[in-house]
Amino acid sequence: MGSFAVVAIGGNSLIRDKNRRRVEDQYLAIVDTAKSLVDIIEAGYRIVVTHGNGAQVGFILRRSEIAFKSEGLHFVPLVSCVADTQGAIGYQIQQALNNEFTLRGIRQQAVTIVTQVKVHEDDPAFKNPTKPIGAFYSEEEFTSLQASHPDWIMVQDAGRGYRRVVPSPSPVEIIERKAIQTLVDNDFCVIAVGGGGIPVLDTGGAQLKGIDAVIDKDYSAALLAKDLQADTLIISTGVDSICLHYGTPEEKPLSRMTLSETRGYIEEGHFAAGSMLPKIKAIVQFLEQGGQKAIIAQPQHLKQALQGEIGTWIVQD
Repeated sequence: MGSFAVVAIGGNSLIRDKNRRRVEDQYLAIVDTAKSLVDIIEAGYRIVVTHGNGAQVGFILRRSEIAFKSEGLHFVPLVSCVADTQGAIGYQIQQALNNEFTLRGIRQQAVTIVTQVKVHEDDPAFKNPTKPIGAFYSEEEFTSLQASHPDWIMVQDAGRGYRRVVPSPSPVEIIERKAIQTLVDNDFCVIAVGGGGIPVLDTGGAQLKGIDAVIDKDYSAALLAKDLQADTLIISTGVDSICLHYGTPEEKPLSRMTLSETRGYIEEGHFAAGSMLPKIKAIVQFLEQGGQKAIIAQPQHLKQALQGEIGTWIVQD
């Protein structure tokens, strides 16, 4: 049946620049990305697509904050923002893919699954929330919000005001995994686990409860790839290769790394915690659990990256 890949699209790659942030602009970016995804399918791959949502969740939260300040309207819970963006971004991706399938005469259909991902209640991240979300608030607004939302954790952010921080726990289980697998087995192109998944806790008796947190999308993509026994994990991002000494005169792009070399580079501190490091750690996790290779490249260059013409390959030793 050919090779099988999970492709993780970065949420920021769907926002081309500060002047093109509208929903309509995002769709145009997705249309371009869809062409690259279908190029992969035409090259003989079956794919499952996942995506980021950081910028889009930020927009929803900002609208919610403005509505709160202006009209006293209730806030949208973060867990609902993740679900909202899964549906909205998934809709755009599946529409763009289905249109591209039709143009190329490919008998396939894309479908989106709103996906929950279980996390552990005792994950250390819940004791030390560090992921900032939403706007900055004044001292007066902070006092009001603490009264109306006593469960929120808010911190002073470098003198710019108070900001909410939330946990970023590790993904443990993809709740809809069997449904995703069934669709894949029946030749659907599935979009799932958007934004790292909707974080849920098992409250006992297999009862699930959503929780305000942010799961790193790349770790969830690695878990999804492992569960579906994909041989390839593709992470699209804003650069076309991994670099050592990034941003310095000694910058060195890498076209290929082995798993052991990658571990060594991590230990040497080559990758920034807020950008490339989570992607690299997710790839290491995927390869350690049986994956064959991972590829990092820009979304418009995915076909060339699969052919080894661009991007970075990380492979087993």
